[in-house]
Order: sequence, then structure tokens, then C-alpha cells
Amino acid sequence: MPHLIAAPDSVPAAWPAAWQQAAFRYRLLITLLLLIALVANLPHFFAWLQTRPGTLLPDPFLALLPTHEVSWFTFIVIYVSAGVAFTYVLPRPYVLLRLLGAYWLMQICRVMLLALLPLEPPVGLLPLRDPIIDTFIYVSAGPITKDLFFSGHTATVMLFALATGTSQRRRWLLAATAVVGLLVMVQRVHYTYDVVAAPIFALGCYWLAGWWADPANKELV
Repeated sequence: MPHLIAAPDSVPAAWPAAWQQAAFRYRLLITLLLLIALVANLPHFFAWLQTRPGTLLPDPFLALLPTHEVSWFTFIVIYVSAGVAFTYVLPRPYVLLRLLGAYWLMQICRVMLLALLPLEPPVGLLPLRDPIIDTFIYVSAGPITKDLFFSGHTATVMLFALATGTSQRRRWLLAATAVVGLLVMVQRVHYTYDVVAAPIFALGCYWLAGWWADPANKELV
């Protein structure tokens, strides 16, 4: 069974060894192509999503939180988390392949659930604008407000934590996951349900991606 914990920090010559394996090269190429196809189609999907009427959910816990604009703080945490994770992941080709595969699976799960569960955003929403993603991927005339169940920002940071093994990085990234989840609720861009579900989906996608990255069930390096 694929491991949820990455291999130790010693990874000499990991990329040359992995690149010699045709299976690794093919899986990496397929994963990158799937991600490119996903990114190319997301703007059309979110444009359609914004036109649909949805259901406004009651959320007693969210009502207890203050409402603040915290976009910059949120994305500082997310992008610092990405930097921390990729310093660990990039030297480890199979872990990188697993992370990319898990991210694709996570986004596919979100697309399906967003299509099946039309929701209206929480009352008091303050648009969350990502200075990078909104410029190059989710290009739209206005903010995307119905990108709700489940929280992709929270799930992504959770994936970073899962990919970094048992190191101090994982503890930091687990804390960052909780911080991002709290911040997106403070800004009212997600319900509590969206944030609570995000780590569960991230864990499931990362586990499934282990079979794609490591079909021989060898230790990921």
C-alpha cells in the first residue's frame, strides 16, 4: 500500500534514477498534460458556475466569527507554505509526482461537487482576490463567489503538509492549513462545512495519488 509519509531527507541522485524509469517519465508527462487541460478549462467552468442560482446554507459557527478583509494575509500564508513544501518536494521526484497527481484529483473532486451542489456564498462575503491565480487562471470580469464546496485553498495547503513527511515542515504546514481555513471563513468566502471537508478530501486524494505515483509500492523518494 502506498505510504502517506514521504521518505527520509537523504535523496542523492533521486532524479537521475527516476528519469531512467520509462514508467515515471510517462506518468509525469500524463500528469502535467492533465493539469494543463484542467487549467485551460477552469475559466469556462467558473464562468458557468457564477450564473447558476444556489442555496444559502445556515452556518451557526460562521455567524460567531468577525468579518474582515484578509486577502493579503491569506495568500502570504499560502504562498509561503508552497515555498516551504516545494523545497522538500522538488528533490524527490516520486513525491512531486504524487503531489501533482493529488492536486489534479482534488481539483476534479471540487469541479464535480461544485457542479452537483449549487450554493450561494455566505452573507457578508468579501471577495478574495489571488494576485497570481486570478490574473493567469481564473480570469473573469468579476470575482468568483460560488467556488464553495469544498475549500480549495485549505485543501491545497493540506496537500503540502501531507507531502512533507514527518519533518518540522509538516507541523508548520498543518498549522498553516488551520490558519487558511480560519481566514477564508473570516472573509466569508467559505462556509464552515467547506473548510472542515477540505482536509478530508485532501487526505483521500493524496492516498489515491500514491497508487499512481508508486504502482510498485516501493518507498516514495
